[in-house]
Amino acid sequence: MNFKRMWAMFTARNHEFFRDKAAFGWNFAFPFLIIVGLGFIFGGKDQHQFKIGIFPLDIQVNASESTVPPLFQEGKALQFINFASQEEGAAKLKHHKIDLLLDVRSPQHRYWMNESSPQSAVVEQMFLASFLQDRQNVAERQGVEGVQIRHIDWLFPGVLAMNMMFSALWGVGYVVVRYRKNGTLKRLKATPLTPLEYLSAQMFSRIFLLMFTIVVVWIGTDLIFHFQVHGSYGALALVFFLGGLSLSSMGLVIAARGTSEEFTSGILNFISMPMMFLSEVWFSIEGAPAWVQSLAKIFPLTHLLTAARKIMNDGATLADVQSECIILVIITLLCLTLAAKLFSWNE
Repeated sequence: MNFKRMWAMFTARNHEFFRDKAAFGWNFAFPFLIIVGLGFIFGGKDQHQFKIGIFPLDIQVNASESTVPPLFQEGKALQFINFASQEEGAAKLKHHKIDLLLDVRSPQHRYWMNESSPQSAVVEQMFLASFLQDRQNVAERQGVEGVQIRHIDWLFPGVLAMNMMFSALWGVGYVVVRYRKNGTLKRLKATPLTPLEYLSAQMFSRIFLLMFTIVVVWIGTDLIFHFQVHGSYGALALVFFLGGLSLSSMGLVIAARGTSEEFTSGILNFISMPMMFLSEVWFSIEGAPAWVQSLAKIFPLTHLLTAARKIMNDGATLADVQSECIILVIITLLCLTLAAKLFSWNE
């Protein structure tokens, strides 16, 4: 392996990326806008998880003539929305736009729920429980020990990793296929450059851009939300570095063959969408069937996020996440080797 040739390809790819100002800017704007948007939506203390419809329109939930129990009115996760009639509210309930519908003037406390909605069932139990007069004899409330983890602190590594996944897969897999289609790779075939050197240069160029993007986005969003990092920043950077390598190497396997950009786009979507939903980017899969949790462990994004959240939220050290790091390294080596074996300059 000739590192001088690798360096030439590495710098050439970086120059190409930086000259494309639209793509360069979007790599920063996309994760920044998502984090800021989700931060303002889910980062507030008065976050509303459930929506309660009430009617008639001229009576508020806390009005003197309202029959809604005071305990239910004080629900911190509840948002009350007024409707003119029961029919209007029922239509919203049917389409899952609200979770419960109340008649605020009914002495019988009439309510409607959507039996096909899990959220509607939860709110129904909250509504019925609010009629209990003496809650002290029913249950004893306890607080969670230790530092409370904000939802934005849990979500932030997932957004960064998701952006890394899309940038790695599309920035390597799709781009190399495009090079093959327009004949760029055919010209490189006439040089002493080997497939392993070319693919390694593409991978390290992409990881350089990914890490640069993460640092800039992190600094920018941290000025707004002041993220809590209980572990080492160095350990966190290493985990993202290894995760970026593994994701980029997956893109190289896709790029090893083929000249159809449309087919490559379909394959990338086929891989990235399940990875995004099963790797706990947006929500936890705790309680999902065992086979789903086992399937999620196939993806490098799962191990990247597991390690990153352990370090950021729980203060874990590198020793605590060594198994995830080893898996990411193994995935990188396997995918890079497979890509070099399958690689073709023109097919």
